[in-house]
Amino acid sequence: MKRNRKVKIVATLGPASSDYETIRGLHEAGADVFRLNMSHGSHDDVRARYDIIRRVEKELESPIAILVDLQGPKLRVGTFSGGPVDLVTGDHFRMDLDPSDGDKTRVCLPHPEIFAALEPGARLLVNDGKVRLKVLECGEDFANCEVIAGGMISDRKGVNVPDVVLPLAALSDKDRADLEFALTLDIDWLALSFVQRKEDIEEARALTKGRVAIMTKVEKPAAVKAFDEILEASDAIMVARGDLGVEMPVQAVPTIQKRLVRECRKAAKPVIIATQMLESMIESPMPTRAEVSDVAAAIYEGADAIMLSAESAAGQFPIEAVTMMDNVAIEVESDKNYNSILEASRQVARESVADAIVSAAREIAEATDIKAICCFTDSGTTGALTARERPRVPIIALSPKVATARRLALSWGTTCVVSEEIVSRFKMAVVGAARAARKLGYADEKDFIVVTAGVPFNVKGTTNILRVAPCDERLIFASEDE
Repeated sequence: MKRNRKVKIVATLGPASSDYETIRGLHEAGADVFRLNMSHGSHDDVRARYDIIRRVEKELESPIAILVDLQGPKLRVGTFSGGPVDLVTGDHFRMDLDPSDGDKTRVCLPHPEIFAALEPGARLLVNDGKVRLKVLECGEDFANCEVIAGGMISDRKGVNVPDVVLPLAALSDKDRADLEFALTLDIDWLALSFVQRKEDIEEARALTKGRVAIMTKVEKPAAVKAFDEILEASDAIMVARGDLGVEMPVQAVPTIQKRLVRECRKAAKPVIIATQMLESMIESPMPTRAEVSDVAAAIYEGADAIMLSAESAAGQFPIEAVTMMDNVAIEVESDKNYNSILEASRQVARESVADAIVSAAREIAEATDIKAICCFTDSGTTGALTARERPRVPIIALSPKVATARRLALSWGTTCVVSEEIVSRFKMAVVGAARAARKLGYADEKDFIVVTAGVPFNVKGTTNILRVAPCDERLIFASEDE
């Protein structure tokens, strides 16, 4: 499906967006990728939403990426005997392994691995940081704390531990079961939550055995610190600003976001900006001005995608939220300063033949009246490298593999087409590219396109040909044969 923007939109599905009409409406409104959150809903719910997505994809002949997001090792307190309690700043409060109901003085924290890692001075953040505790004394089964920011605490509220690297695997028992289920579906991306080290990603990759691309959610201080290694081990990154803004000073999040986006662009790996982008649209048909500015800032930074969470999963206006993101993106990308801002932050990489080919394709397209860059890509690498260039003209990624076309639906500026397999003649690849450019409305017969491909065809990492070609097939066939 042709879009009038380069940035991609990710929409989370949930109770407010589970039926065929809504899911189709979300895609038509602008959702390029659908996120299935394993933290909510049963496997049957997820499978039903998956089936609808693939039905919409078939009907509209539009490759759609599906992202399954694993919950990760979520840490929660136990229960309270008399309902919520109000902790007062300066009071002392104890967390321990005693499974009995809590009260105003203590509560169970059923995670011995936390106590094993804690040290005096470490912080425990409860309920998204609304309640903050400082550890005064701790042992293998308890932590005596001082309340440094009071508030209400109630049953099973989440706990964040920002100051220590916890000896936790990124995949809980629930995650492993969810992963096995997800692999029975034909999904495209698997997101890992609360990653702390590259080994967490390597563990998941060993379990998936190459059947799905791995996306790392950066939401822990340890992940920010080890980001270079994490990026190298990942296929994509999600800047998950919710938990990141709890575990780190909230004022640090914008600078972290900018750095991570730039590093992902340099590595030619997709990056999603997520969490609270249009939060008020959960209940309101219009966002706040600050939210619109937040979305716009991510687009100006050159992020591959921007994401809706509860806005589309549980909000009252899911299609309106996607439409608003689409409208903001179109407005930003029509700004005369947009391209110059992206180009100022471009980091040219020419370490391989493929790097040089895609860089040259972008330069030729921008220096002449070229309507589109058409790249043939088997594994998706050439499509990702082309997207890294952030060219001013559209990118058409053609692949004989539907899985590759779906995966590239997350990449900036890329319109994905499932093409016929090219066996030997490059001329037929050019013909296929010209037909795709015309069909999508990016060019007509009098226009020219840039075509990149690799010979031999359908072999990963062989991008070695660049051709400026007419969209008129008569001129293509009249040219000298390869």
